[in-house]
Amino acid sequence: AMRPRAAAARVPCRGRGLALCCLCAFAAVAVAALRPTKLAGLATFVGPPRAAGPADRPHAAAGTARHVGAGKETTIDRLTGPKLFKSVTKVEGIHAVPLLPLRVATGALMVHHGSEGGFWPANFGTAGFNGFVDFIVKPYFSFLPGSPELWSAVHDYIEFWGGALLVLGLLTRPASFLLFVTMCGAVYFHLASTGWQGFPFGHVENYSYNFEEPTLYAFIFLLFFFNGAGPVSLDAL
Repeated sequence: AMRPRAAAARVPCRGRGLALCCLCAFAAVAVAALRPTKLAGLATFVGPPRAAGPADRPHAAAGTARHVGAGKETTIDRLTGPKLFKSVTKVEGIHAVPLLPLRVATGALMVHHGSEGGFWPANFGTAGFNGFVDFIVKPYFSFLPGSPELWSAVHDYIEFWGGALLVLGLLTRPASFLLFVTMCGAVYFHLASTGWQGFPFGHVENYSYNFEEPTLYAFIFLLFFFNGAGPVSLDAL
């Protein structure tokens, strides 16, 4: 007759232990998944602790277990998003990791583009700089006020120093905006000189797809202009 009573007496203890474990697991998942600015909302959701009666403990433990089980993420979830075929609504945590190599690689390539005729930008008098002035700026951008050499130098400075700022993640939004405007000019030049090249299904002679590269660059810079450099950057400090 004593054993059933002892078992019944242990049920609330099991309920308390299960509830404590589930609450700890829920807190760990929440801290890992939420930013510090959202912890206040988490505290509001959880609510202040209260003393639960014996009748409430089994139900509270079961509800907490269901909530933790529904919110638990696997490794695949962290890599691909909440669902494999659903989009991530917030680019943060591990989903912001690809922004770093994209930003650094794009900025480094822009530094290379901005080095006309030498290591530094705007190398006046060199063959590379003079060729840019004679074959690009003068025939296609003669409508701009000022000298063609000035606009060639502005182009080089934006690509070189804007790319360097993008690599560092410093002043990312203004640098990305200037680079976006520069790429729009590059798209205009290629469309004016070689046209659409049979886009989207036509064959391109010599396999030189001219306007596609600056178009892709422009959208990348537009992405960083709207979203910033990401968590791993000097702007985030």
